[in-house]
Amino acid sequence: MSKRITMEELQSYLWTSAVLLRTNIDAGAYKQYIFPLLFFKRICDVYDEETAAAWEEYGEDASEFDEHELHTFIVPRGCHWNDVRAVSENVGVAIVEAFRKVENANADKLQGIFGDGAWTNKNRLPDRLLKDLLEHFSTRTLSIANCPEDELGQGYEYLIKKFADDSGHTAQEFYTNRTVVHLMTEMLRPESGESIYDPTCGSAGMLISAIAYLKEQGKEWRNVAVFGQEINALTSAIGKMNLFLHGVKDFSIVNGDTLATPAFIENGRLRKFDLVLANPPYSISQWDRAAFESDKYGRDFLGVPPQGRADYAFLQHIIASLKEETGRCAILFPHGVLFRNEESAMREKLVRSDRVECVIGLAANLFYNSPMEACIMICRMNKRPERRGQVLFINAVNEVERKNAQSYLEDRHIQKIAEAYHQYSDEAGFARVATIQDIADHNFSLSIPLYVKQETEMAETDTRSVQEHYDSWMAASETMKLSYEKLNSLLGERSGSTDGSH
Repeated sequence: MSKRITMEELQSYLWTSAVLLRTNIDAGAYKQYIFPLLFFKRICDVYDEETAAAWEEYGEDASEFDEHELHTFIVPRGCHWNDVRAVSENVGVAIVEAFRKVENANADKLQGIFGDGAWTNKNRLPDRLLKDLLEHFSTRTLSIANCPEDELGQGYEYLIKKFADDSGHTAQEFYTNRTVVHLMTEMLRPESGESIYDPTCGSAGMLISAIAYLKEQGKEWRNVAVFGQEINALTSAIGKMNLFLHGVKDFSIVNGDTLATPAFIENGRLRKFDLVLANPPYSISQWDRAAFESDKYGRDFLGVPPQGRADYAFLQHIIASLKEETGRCAILFPHGVLFRNEESAMREKLVRSDRVECVIGLAANLFYNSPMEACIMICRMNKRPERRGQVLFINAVNEVERKNAQSYLEDRHIQKIAEAYHQYSDEAGFARVATIQDIADHNFSLSIPLYVKQETEMAETDTRSVQEHYDSWMAASETMKLSYEKLNSLLGERSGSTDGSH
């Protein structure tokens, strides 16, 4: 008998499906099989639910309705979950056939969404294992009545995180620490009716966070247009499923390389959005720098980044994708973008353009398999008059909670950082508003310790990681170098003045 599924039951149900695969499939590949099956089960159970509701309301007249009028997604005859479940041999073939026919019946929404997993490889996925998976998923009815969209979406996010925990090096590709994502959303404050874009959207967590923010604020969210591009085909499919399972229907997620072939073009130019949230891949070296030197979309307005670091290519793409009046973005970057010498000319142009509104330094260990500290850069195309010519620096390296070797932000950390951003004022040891001239005096370095001097207690035990010590040393070296250059400049001016007086 069907009944409402609790979150605890849902999480156990979802994770047990992955446990069934453990002896046959590498942890990094779980998502290739579990997500499509989960989505297929949801589609079929909701299809049955919609059919029952139509018969209850219209009786036999329901059979006269067009399928598209009654159903969110069409499930062709012979392709239902129950049809696949009834197969006892060549189960993988039955699954693939059902997937392809469901995709084709809903081509405008679901094309390619089930991916290309090796379902027919019996060495990897024997019939017995696939039958076990199908029977396990069949123990619950994933109708909307039993499992509302927000709750199934939360369960899906739980599974994404579990796969990230379990899969090691592949995690960063499709999962960004959700507490950091919530912070970014809290600072940009999406509004009803806006367009939201993520050029490297992974599993769409940032886009979903923006929708969740509107729901929490009690604001209309169904009129928000959501856009994303993702280079990894499987990950882009996971993103689409994630949005559907959260009840988001007005979206466009495209599989492709954002730098090489941006997906959202209008009249030969980049489409403009109100809000961009992004966590681009860090400092990639495999990208077409030569093409970017003469980019037809004008995304080289700050200059051409070095081959070994495409960070400023993504930054320029994002800024070029913002609306002039309402456009704002929050981008997660490695700290190096703030002070690396090879990008100094681009950084100077960026600062002088007065687009940078805030730079936030985050704690270490907020990312999978990486002890590095990251930063959030907030840019706004049309700053409020009182903020023009200024940049707010926030040193939030101590705003973190650590548990079981993982770091995350609690609500109190998010609120403190977001409040400092919205207040936009100095706070000793935590935040400082610097003018563009202040930044020019530091050779346009955006290294946070140059502007926010951290207050520490001598008696406090130093629990920082080796990486944290290294990053601190790098920042201190940058400060010393700038001070040395300034001193040499002053000595040179004094020497010149002395020579002229004789």
